[in-house]
Amino acid sequence: MDEALLRGLTPGVLAVLVRRGADFAAAEDAVQDALTEAVRTWPADRPRDPKGWLITVAWRRFLDARRADTARRRREDLVDEEPEPGPVPAVDDTLQLYFLCAHPSLTPSSAVALTLRAVGGLTTRQIAQAYLVPEATMAQRISRAKRTVSGVRFDRPGDVATVLRVLYLVFNEGYSGDVDLAAEAIRLTRQLAAHIDHPEVAGLLALMLLHHARRAARTARDGSLVPLAEQDRTRWDTASIAEGVRILQTALARDRLGEYQAQAAIAALHADAPTAEETDWVQIVEWYDELARLTDSPVVRLNRAVAVGEADGPRAGLAALAELDDSLPRHTAVAAHLHERDGDLATASRLYAEAARQAPNLAEREHLTRQAARLNALRRG
Repeated sequence: MDEALLRGLTPGVLAVLVRRGADFAAAEDAVQDALTEAVRTWPADRPRDPKGWLITVAWRRFLDARRADTARRRREDLVDEEPEPGPVPAVDDTLQLYFLCAHPSLTPSSAVALTLRAVGGLTTRQIAQAYLVPEATMAQRISRAKRTVSGVRFDRPGDVATVLRVLYLVFNEGYSGDVDLAAEAIRLTRQLAAHIDHPEVAGLLALMLLHHARRAARTARDGSLVPLAEQDRTRWDTASIAEGVRILQTALARDRLGEYQAQAAIAALHADAPTAEETDWVQIVEWYDELARLTDSPVVRLNRAVAVGEADGPRAGLAALAELDDSLPRHTAVAAHLHERDGDLATASRLYAEAARQAPNLAEREHLTRQAARLNALRRG
């Protein structure tokens, strides 16, 4: 059974049912029934037009469900609306489905779950495993999301920025369970890029590819984090880097700069450096300036302080850091790094230990604890 084919066809089939008038929740249930039937029958008798087969079966399942709980007249109207067998019209509503699943009325977590289910074709179990929650919890989240968007008109203009935020959230979840969410986010963003000519969609795809290219070098064999400066760059995926840079250059040439393009430009400068020492930090600071102008984000300014510390020295980095709220996530870790660069090992070791206590996950906590221990050993030696 070609699972990738089914997942790729799912959003188009669902979109056709919604466009024909099915509410989102009922349409999604009907599509899932059709996919189950495909898994059962296709290995022995695969149709010549897989998408057309799925649409026909899903629409009939939808009609069957409606017959059970609607008035006779409406039921007969729906039967009359069933299209004659034949080729499926070459209309692709996948883009509208992205917009629907990332509707502003949904919470970010619900939008992510619904996108993975409806556009990504993942099962509820797979999504639950990826987010480390019980399957029943994820099923409730998806059901609520489907109910929320069921009354939304399908022909309303969509918000590209919201869709991109949802896909970026998926990407940042990385990997857990049997689903690689980073790879899934790249697949979905490629699909989106095929349906819409937008420089920020290209920028996000480039950013994902450039970050994902470094994945193999981010952790040691024991699972510990490896900082960017210490990574084995021979383990970086050069093909993904080349593709990401190519996509980014094409997007930047359109002169419609957005935050994902700016982030991708920073990632490209890191990827382009043969060694950490050869990184073009001056240009990275310039890109952070652009990114701060676009987003006015304190987190961006925090990362900029690190870049300033590399470009102009740790004292300059500490001065930039002093302008920011010290309650920002990872502020203490950045301060520790800059004080170490400045030669103040006592302050740096204390701040590393403090940052470890604030760390959001075990891997980061262990990394910061090792940093503090390393500096304490140097001081004693």
